[in-house]
Amino acid sequence: MIDEQKHDLFSQADADNPVDNRISRRDLLLAGTAVAATLLLLPTTLAQSTQPKFRRIRAQYIAALADPQSHSGTNAHEWGLWRKDPGPRGVDLDDYDRLQANGGIAPAKWTFDNKDWWLEEHGLIMEQPEFPMPAGVYLVTGDRAVQSVLTVHAKASDGSQKWELDNNASIYDVTHLRCRSGRYTPANGAGSCTPAKASKTAFPVRPGAEMPGVEDCNKQDYSVLIIIGIA
Repeated sequence: MIDEQKHDLFSQADADNPVDNRISRRDLLLAGTAVAATLLLLPTTLAQSTQPKFRRIRAQYIAALADPQSHSGTNAHEWGLWRKDPGPRGVDLDDYDRLQANGGIAPAKWTFDNKDWWLEEHGLIMEQPEFPMPAGVYLVTGDRAVQSVLTVHAKASDGSQKWELDNNASIYDVTHLRCRSGRYTPANGAGSCTPAKASKTAFPVRPGAEMPGVEDCNKQDYSVLIIIGIA
C-alpha cells in the first residue's frame, strides 16, 4: 500500500525498530491534501452540528467487505482493522522463501499464516488485520472528495454488527482506490495456496481494480477505508 520502488525489508529493517518508522505514501497524502485542511476545520464545523467531536489520529485502515454502493449494513463483524499501515510492514513476494525460513516471522514482527494471508497492490504480503472491527464512531475518507462519519455498533446477540455512513455516503465514496487488498485462503487443501504461486507480473494493480487470483487459492477483495479521526 505504498508508492515505493521494490524494497528488501529483510536487509533494510532495523533490528530494534524494524520498519515502524517508515513513512507511507498514504501518510504523505493525508498530510498534504484537503483532508488535512478539513481536519483543521473540524472543531468549528462540528460545534455547529450535532455530530460528535473527533480526535485526529495517525491514519488507520479498515478492510471493509460491502457492496460499493451501500450506505449501511449488518456485517461489520466481517471487517478488519489495521492500526498501522500494513504496506511498509509487508514482505515482497520475492522474499517469501526467506519469510518461511524465518519461521514466518516478518521483520515487522507479525506472523505469516499460510492458511489465511493478504496481499496489497504492489505484491507485498501483508499482516492480517484485527477482526472484528471494533465498535465506535470514526471519521473516514478515501482521500478523494468525500469524508463521512462511520458508526460501527456493538455486536448483536446473533453475532451480526451494524454499521452506517452518514451524509448518504457510500462505501465507494470513502474507499481509497489506490490501496488494493486481497485475502487468500486454500482452495484445495492445506498447503495448496501459497504466495509462491502469485505472479509478480500481475503487480502493481491499477487503482480500483480487483486483486489478481492465485492458483489453488480462494480470493476475497476488500475495500480499504482510511480512518483519520475517532469520536
